[in-house]
Amino acid sequence: MLHRRTLLIAASAALALPAAAQAKMKIGIIGSGKIGGTLAKLWAQAGYPVMISARNLDEVKAQAARIGHGVQAGTPAEAAAFGPVVLVSVPFGALPQIGKDNAAALKGKVVLDTCNPYVSRDGEMAKEALEKGTGIVDPTYLPGTRLVRAFNQISAASLASEAHRAGEKLGVPLASDDKAALMVAVQLVTVAGFDPVVVGGLSTAKSFDPGTPAYHTMTARELRQILNLKS
Repeated sequence: MLHRRTLLIAASAALALPAAAQAKMKIGIIGSGKIGGTLAKLWAQAGYPVMISARNLDEVKAQAARIGHGVQAGTPAEAAAFGPVVLVSVPFGALPQIGKDNAAALKGKVVLDTCNPYVSRDGEMAKEALEKGTGIVDPTYLPGTRLVRAFNQISAASLASEAHRAGEKLGVPLASDDKAALMVAVQLVTVAGFDPVVVGGLSTAKSFDPGTPAYHTMTARELRQILNLKS
C-alpha cells in the first residue's frame, strides 16, 4: 500500500506534467448527476474550467447556468475532448459504451472513475467487478487512460454538504497505477474540500468497493484506520 514516502515520489512524478495540468487544468465531466454535478460546482468555484455533459443538451445547459462560475455544457464527446482530466460518473453498466465511444479522446488522459457496480442494477458485469475488484476490471472498459478510482465511496449528499467543513474533513480514497495521475487526483480532492487518502495501486481499489467496511462516508482518519494505512 502507498504511504507518505510513495506520496512524495508521486509528487515528484507530477512535476513531469505540463504546467497547465499542474495548475487550473480543464476538467471534462461525463455524467452530470449528483456526483458529477456537485464536483463540477466545487471545482469551478475553485477556479477550474469545467464542462459538464449529458445526452440531453438542453438539460445540461440549464444545469450549467444554475451552477455558474463559467461552467460549460456539452455532449459526452465534447467533455471527453475538453481537457487533460476527465471525470466519469455514470451508471457502471454504461462504462463499456463510454470507453468505446470516446476511446480516442480519452487516450492518455487522467480519468477519475467514480462508477460503482451494483449487481441488482448492472447484472453480471457488476458481479465480475466485485469479485475481481473494480480497479482491475475498469481499465478493460477505459483502455489507454491514466485511471484513478476516486469519489466512489462518499455519498452524494455528503459531497454536497460537507465540502470544506471545519475540523476533520471527510476522506476520499484513491487508487491508481499512475503516480502522476494520482497526484492530480490528490490535488482535485483537496481543492474540492475533502481529504485525499491514497490507498495504493488499482488492485487496492477493491478495499473500498461497495460492500466493504470502507465503502461508507467517514473522515480520512477513520478511513486510514479501517484500511490499515499510515498517516
